[in-house]
Amino acid sequence: MLYSELNIPEQLHKAVERMGFVEMTEVQEKAIPVMLEGRDIIAKAPTGTGKTCAFGIPLILGLEQDKVYPQAVVLAPTRELAQQITEDLKDLAHFYPDVRIVCVYGGANIQKQIEKLKKGAHIIVATPGRFQDHINRRTVDISHIRDVVLDEADEMLNMGFYKDVRKILDQLKARKRLAMFSATISREVMDIGWLYQRDAEEITVQPVEDSAPKIDQYMLLTTGRNKLPDITSIILKNHYQRVMIFCNTKYTTAMLANQLADLNFSVDCLHGDLSQAERNKIMATFREGNLAVLVATDVAARGIDVSEVDAVINYDVPPSNEYYTHRIGRTGRAKHVGTSYLLYTKEERTRVRDMLRYTRNTATPIAIDDNGEIVPAEF
Repeated sequence: MLYSELNIPEQLHKAVERMGFVEMTEVQEKAIPVMLEGRDIIAKAPTGTGKTCAFGIPLILGLEQDKVYPQAVVLAPTRELAQQITEDLKDLAHFYPDVRIVCVYGGANIQKQIEKLKKGAHIIVATPGRFQDHINRRTVDISHIRDVVLDEADEMLNMGFYKDVRKILDQLKARKRLAMFSATISREVMDIGWLYQRDAEEITVQPVEDSAPKIDQYMLLTTGRNKLPDITSIILKNHYQRVMIFCNTKYTTAMLANQLADLNFSVDCLHGDLSQAERNKIMATFREGNLAVLVATDVAARGIDVSEVDAVINYDVPPSNEYYTHRIGRTGRAKHVGTSYLLYTKEERTRVRDMLRYTRNTATPIAIDDNGEIVPAEF
């Protein structure tokens, strides 16, 4: 279905066109009409399938724009995802100059957030802990919030926010609608749905060819000593301009970034010990194309949405199967074909086989010969 076929105001048609969207993704096609009817939904959809537009358009259309108080809240598990959602919602509301969207999250100056909230907000995008802080301080008016969206609901609840989310929902007495978007439907997601939704429409988007990111996946048998030269060969031989490399620990992240910098790569790293200002600066540099390689841990990179990432390299085998899906989902976005590489050792062969089978992924075995050339291999 094309966006031009959707019965929405001209301002939103112009905004969508400005964002470069023509054809709706499956989750958008299924979720937008249901939310426009004012119904609760629980949507299971792969990462990178356009969920922000799926709930953003109905949220904007549901606002009473002449009343400048919070009417909708979007909860997200990390500040990076909250910031990304905020930018997308602002793009959707580009031709509604009176619509105010405020983002609040932990690890940042709360006084500045209080000042923004005082100026008025229609939609608040927040991490659960910081939103509850504002409720406790009475710096946010929650008495008119009708719409609530939980984005990446499984990740948020798995990160220990289950009690926070329940407490927030219990305090939103004016709530009329709850929409949950999740890559998986965990026990906690089901519990929230059972407790707080009424006759929710269940939407499932299978990771089929049209909606799943298109990613060519490769796996490379290596050793700890060879990982650095293997990575440099992959980047240089393919002339990649924008690469994300995932490590399991912040120590490895910093070490690898320093090693690549010594080899004259334009590189920086992202991990949980960095301040919010430092993380924002690094992400802006990477997003603007002024940084070729970003080395990151899973938690630090959660919610990052950068278009046209040429390749994702798994320096370490992910600690969980879900992390593999989320890592490689950083490439192949917005209908671009992406590429991912998984580095593993002999001892990790069984773990890799099980992980690929569980996540229903297929990776082509490759090797790097003595000349640094990438050649076919066997698993």
